[in-house]
Amino acid sequence: MAKADKAAAIAELTEEFNSSSGAVLTEYRGLTVAQLSELRRNLGDNAKFTVVKNTLTKIAANSAGVDEEFTKLLAGPSAIAFVKGDVVEAAKGLRDFAKDNPLLVIKGGVIEGKPMDAAEINRLADLESREVLLAKLAGAMKATMANAAATFNALPTQMAQLAEALRAKREESGEGEAA
Repeated sequence: MAKADKAAAIAELTEEFNSSSGAVLTEYRGLTVAQLSELRRNLGDNAKFTVVKNTLTKIAANSAGVDEEFTKLLAGPSAIAFVKGDVVEAAKGLRDFAKDNPLLVIKGGVIEGKPMDAAEINRLADLESREVLLAKLAGAMKATMANAAATFNALPTQMAQLAEALRAKREESGEGEAA
């Protein structure tokens, strides 16, 4: 590879690291071109799966400020899924593909600047999608607000009932003295 090509590859990888919300490092040894194409289709627009050269990737990762834990994982044939959208969806896509194709091995990654090992990426894949989590949060907030509104509405009603009971008791005791 010519020096200019290496510099361009490093610049491109650095830009990918800087513009991505996460990068998941995998080993793809033994996967066919058709399987890699299928993986790219499964990831969709959410992630860009790229086969990389380890030496150039280490240089790009260091210039992008990626944690050294990530660069230590660069050994053997490596590919990176640069995630632009929902990191959970990309992690699910990689995990599900790795279940069907055990030759794809998730090594680790960097999500929002935090290094993660393979187990953490798999736990991330177990999470529900962002939309589902937001819907659950909205539902919980709505329930809390409804409970608060019911409590606030109950206070005047209870106060009126208490005042009525007190009036009835006074009236009853007043009638007893008059008789």
